Amino acid sequence: MGRRGLLLSLAGPDGDRNRNESRQEAKTEMDVKKRIDITFDFRSDTPGYPKKDPDACSPTLRRYHKYLWSKRLPNGVVFGLDDTTRHYLHHKSEALGEFFLASDAVIPTFRKEASLSHVLNEIPSAEREAFLRLGYTMGGMMIFPGDRVGRQMTINGARGFHPRIKDRFDLTVECIRRHYRDERSPLTEVLRRYDTFFALFGDFSGHVEFFLLQDLVTRDSSSVEFFMPFDDFTTSPLPTTGEAYRAYQRLAMQFIEARNARMLGAC
Repeated sequence: MGRRGLLLSLAGPDGDRNRNESRQEAKTEMDVKKRIDITFDFRSDTPGYPKKDPDACSPTLRRYHKYLWSKRLPNGVVFGLDDTTRHYLHHKSEALGEFFLASDAVIPTFRKEASLSHVLNEIPSAEREAFLRLGYTMGGMMIFPGDRVGRQMTINGARGFHPRIKDRFDLTVECIRRHYRDERSPLTEVLRRYDTFFALFGDFSGHVEFFLLQDLVTRDSSSVEFFMPFDDFTTSPLPTTGEAYRAYQRLAMQFIEARNARMLGAC
């Protein structure tokens, strides 16, 4: 018997089993990495960027949304998402009803906010680009209903245009928390238009857990961890000084990185 044959015979069935398990573990890890890359910048596969929006045109982003959010709801029913129709993502079932979903990059850098040009000029371009790039990874993305009800604004549009929200995701999540408690917020009306969507998750904690938002709320989901000091929607949502912007940027980036890690762990 040659050296290789001797080693194989000594290894025996346990050795074969261990090798097979190692190969399977390696394959599983590779499969997960193929499903979601938390460092992937969705601008990079968006045809025609920056004229075209990754939310609508990045095929990788659409695939990641379908993979991450096609799963069981708190009531045990699977919320399967279809990306083969003319809609971005679509669900239709007798158990749940019909939903049309759209992607939204939810962490603004305010680079196009004219009133903050003097603030952004204080931030080195490399630092601003690092923030922008991280915001275009999966941790900075959400899905909301994309169909317009009664020709009125969607959630995506309303949170961007409202002067007390200005696209900030922490403030949006606070509005969603209040929606579940039947409390008023700047987004009360638009959230009510999509009440059947929010009902899918049971309560605010269910919504947080489904979309992996735990790093934006307290442990018991009773309150939101804001990126800036919060005064019940009575003050500007914009960081109007260099110090305030850097504090906002730091907390927003920490959230994206933490959520990216949760997404990878959920694969």
